[in-house]
Amino acid sequence: MSLDNTTRERIETLLKDHRVVLFMKGDRQQPMCGFSSAATNTLNELLPDYYTVNVLEDPEIREGIKAYGDWPTIPQLYVEGELVGGADIIRQMYGNGELHALFGVAAPDRTPPQITITDAAAEAIRQGTANAHGVALHLEIGPDHSAGFQLAPAGEHDIVAHANGLEVHFDPASAQRAKGIVIDWVSTVQGEGLSLKFPGAQEIGSLSVQQLKARLAANDITLIDVRPAAGRAQAAPLAQARVLEDEGYESLAALPKDTALAFICHHGISSRGMAERFATHGFSNVHNVEGGMDAWAAEIDSSVPRY
Repeated sequence: MSLDNTTRERIETLLKDHRVVLFMKGDRQQPMCGFSSAATNTLNELLPDYYTVNVLEDPEIREGIKAYGDWPTIPQLYVEGELVGGADIIRQMYGNGELHALFGVAAPDRTPPQITITDAAAEAIRQGTANAHGVALHLEIGPDHSAGFQLAPAGEHDIVAHANGLEVHFDPASAQRAKGIVIDWVSTVQGEGLSLKFPGAQEIGSLSVQQLKARLAANDITLIDVRPAAGRAQAAPLAQARVLEDEGYESLAALPKDTALAFICHHGISSRGMAERFATHGFSNVHNVEGGMDAWAAEIDSSVPRY
């Protein structure tokens, strides 16, 4: 792959002007691919500031940076003019402490967190992983306490917590956020799944759609629709609802902590997870709308499409 002199000079100027440069899709505030998001999530743990280049807005840089470092994929991290690597290498170096050393920050605390796994959750995990060989249960917890489980090979530098006869693997930041969590198994008429409860988090209240209708009429609750755009296209949000995807998590999280909040989704499952995140961040009056928009259509307003 050839690299013209003009593009090379532009890249070299960027690397000269900024100690840490991430060539990515999107930017730090709005990554536009999963790998770029993973890279920024990791860097955000360690650096208050770094420079990003959105290659989607600059085709010459997008192709030129691949030739410059002889690295075929995006994102790419450069530190002091030297190529470090892509998302996988960034994550690996973060896990083993090399990235901390590169940036001159303290090595991560590798103390395994004390966690609780209820009997119901432990049984569900054992059943779900019975035929999964050569992999471990990983739990990643983001800065906003969003959490995700996945089965993946164990890493040499994973931080491993033990509870109820099970192992849970963490990266350093997730391990710190996991201190004191309770992993439970919840079952409702809408579905089943693992649930996390963080220390100090408020209990989540439940609202039927009849109760929601009454409270919206009384104007004493803020309704937040957490459905993705595709779902909202099938059935438009209720007139009083604020849309999480449009306003953004940070904007809504800036509401007064005593604001009465109700979260709604399609069937009441993903909305409960979002309600738990807000409760973890100190909101004291949080509710989930059981049955979601499907129940609203079935019990309150038949003109709302069911999908």
